[in-house]
Amino acid sequence: MDRRDAGQRLAGRLADRKNGITVVLALPRDGVPVAYQVAHALDVPLVLMLVRKLEVPIEPETAMGTFAEGAEGGKPVVVLVETTLSAPRISPAEVDRIVAGEMRELDRRHRLYGDGRPAPNLNGKTVILVDDGIATGARMRAPCAPPASDTSRRWSSFPAPGQDFAMP
Repeated sequence: MDRRDAGQRLAGRLADRKNGITVVLALPRDGVPVAYQVAHALDVPLVLMLVRKLEVPIEPETAMGTFAEGAEGGKPVVVLVETTLSAPRISPAEVDRIVAGEMRELDRRHRLYGDGRPAPNLNGKTVILVDDGIATGARMRAPCAPPASDTSRRWSSFPAPGQDFAMP
């Protein structure tokens, strides 16, 4: 019916995993109302995970990568889509320019939404990453790719009518 309903239904599907989940990460904007319902139902903390899609300049709907804020103020996690980057229309200088611009935007949003708090330490935790849906999966790539030193288990979850989706 709406994102609230989707979150409640998703929480019901995740209820059997409740004891292992230690935090729910919400992808703003539209993933927040879904994630709120999941975190509330599972009685675990809800934390925003800021993520930015790196768009191909002449095809903004095409992702050439994503990045998410790093844990505890660490370096952002960047995941690039090599097949997109190998296209001759995107130069390395253009990629660097786009990444730098999006990092500034991520920093701005962190100051706005994060109230100056560092990103949470997820090391060793079981994390459910929630969005309101997935088209290409690009927004999930960076948040699901923690740094090598991070031992967290991350699951991406999203509502999909009539299907049960929870992917490690």
